[in-house]
Amino acid sequence: MTTTRLRITHAGPHVSYQDGGRHGMLRFGVPESGPMDCTAHAAANLAVGNPAGATAIEVSPAGLAVECVEGQVTFAVAGGGFLMDHAGTRGGVWETRTLRAGETLRIMRGHWGSWTYLALAGRVRATEWLGHTATLATSGFGGGLLATDGEIVIEDSRAEPARERSFPCPVFARPKAQARVVVGPQDHRLEPEALSALLDGVHVLSDSYDRMGVRLRGPALAIRDALSIPSEPIVAGSIQVAGDGVATLLLRDHQTTGGYPKIATVLASDLDQIVQLRPRARIVFKAVTPARAVEIARQQARTKAMWLDTLAHHA
Repeated sequence: MTTTRLRITHAGPHVSYQDGGRHGMLRFGVPESGPMDCTAHAAANLAVGNPAGATAIEVSPAGLAVECVEGQVTFAVAGGGFLMDHAGTRGGVWETRTLRAGETLRIMRGHWGSWTYLALAGRVRATEWLGHTATLATSGFGGGLLATDGEIVIEDSRAEPARERSFPCPVFARPKAQARVVVGPQDHRLEPEALSALLDGVHVLSDSYDRMGVRLRGPALAIRDALSIPSEPIVAGSIQVAGDGVATLLLRDHQTTGGYPKIATVLASDLDQIVQLRPRARIVFKAVTPARAVEIARQQARTKAMWLDTLAHHA
């Protein structure tokens, strides 16, 4: 078995191990977790010949730096428009290269984006919880956060120079400031003008932003008798309104149930682009019907699947 070891010389906050997530466990009170940007996570893995849902490293704008101390491994970085410095050569991401013993790799905040992914050819050694390495940030369960002076171990590591290339970021992976939503399920629990305030107003992502969700700054969304409603299931993309009228867009590590009203839900097919917006970015919401949401989801799923398939088979 070929093993490659990387020493972590810097790991900023929120840098974690993430696989494809724990699907189908919400009924047990377990969030799905997984990558904030599922498209970029899959792209980085497929670019190095890993399964799309394999364990990769999710890097926040605070960055990550490693030194290869043993072995060699082909890697890919994809996601937000970060910068990387590999063995003294600086450039952008959406690229595949090979890291060799004695070389360093730094991934740093760039011009756009909030999350980027480092995939390593082979099997990243990380703790599993309920069969997955995806890190639930609120508890630390799963692979966990990376820490400075720690180690990344890649088992069955592969060095495949034939895979080294740039692969341009597709349009559907770039951030966008318009999120399509399906209204409800509890919009009737707010004052009639609340929905207009959500759809006609301009909102700003606040600095209260983590893997669980982001609070929005914008027009207050007045509620009625909503604080007495029973807790109900929540999904990623739910827009939940607290008693003070402030909305929160819930993300990958969202709680599984909640008692605040949910005025609308962002389409899952839009979330990968929305999470790449940075705090203080503006966002607007556009309502679509449930039937139209299904059409959009199917169309985008086909487009992404075709692109990822092409990426996976290019070596």
